Amino acid sequence: MTTATAEKVAAPARSTRFGRHGGWRTLTANQLFLVPVAAVFLVLFVIPLGQTAYWSLTDFGGYSAEVNFVGLKNYRVLFTDAAMLAGLTFTLLFAVGTTLLVTVIAIPLAVALDRRFFARNLVRSVFFFPAVPSLAVLGLVWGYILSPLGSGVLNTVLGKLFDVAPVPWLSDASLARLSVIVVAVWGSAGWHAVLYLAYLQSIPAELYEVATIDGASTMQQFRHLTLPLLTPAIVISQFLLMTGGLKVFDLPYTLTKGGPGFATQTITQQLITSGVGQGEYGLASALAVVFTVAVAILSIGQLLLSRRIERRVL
Repeated sequence: MTTATAEKVAAPARSTRFGRHGGWRTLTANQLFLVPVAAVFLVLFVIPLGQTAYWSLTDFGGYSAEVNFVGLKNYRVLFTDAAMLAGLTFTLLFAVGTTLLVTVIAIPLAVALDRRFFARNLVRSVFFFPAVPSLAVLGLVWGYILSPLGSGVLNTVLGKLFDVAPVPWLSDASLARLSVIVVAVWGSAGWHAVLYLAYLQSIPAELYEVATIDGASTMQQFRHLTLPLLTPAIVISQFLLMTGGLKVFDLPYTLTKGGPGFATQTITQQLITSGVGQGEYGLASALAVVFTVAVAILSIGQLLLSRRIERRVL
């Protein structure tokens, strides 16, 4: 009786050990699949970032120049240079402004496009079309439309219809910032509306039917049903908008060349033109390090906040 009992107890133990070894084999195999990804991440991100951090502490001016260690001098220059501070200010203004405006416009637009009406697919295509050309092309086109001269398209229309004097859309600092943000919103709202539309179409229609039977109005359904169920889409959309806004270069550069003055210069434009373009690689590296840290902090903070909101709503 004792021998039989011992065999019964030993059998599960042996199977457990075998299962444990099998689990380790599976875990090792899964980790091996991550090796190429880790290698790419190391070669294309970690090593260049480390090299950039080193260059930011030097007066590196090119591969043929002598490199001298200067400590935090480049960082002091960054935070005392008016052009750098202006670029940082407008970059943050652009990122936050476009994120909020696109979200406010795209969600109601997606709700409207989700309804049944004549030529619905054509209307959806029209709203999505501004996202097809690159931002550089949009900047060139809108630069002609918003030209501050009397020959500009918008100024010509306003002059003929309302007898208005030419408006300095791109030559006044405040109007130039506003123009860049408006063009960016115009080019992005349709794409993000289609993103929200995809999530709207996955919401079961039975939920709205039950809400209608319970006497909920259209606004109540939108506030208490549509918005909570769109929370995952809002998180994705705002993350894309914020990261894209922080690294924007092509639209402000082609639309205003960063002017007037430094009013619409961005961090990436400063990095390319003032740093790399003038051979100040040490200063450009310091700017890149600061920019990378700022983007990482904002992105992580946004994700944590969005997940907390998503947990509360859902």
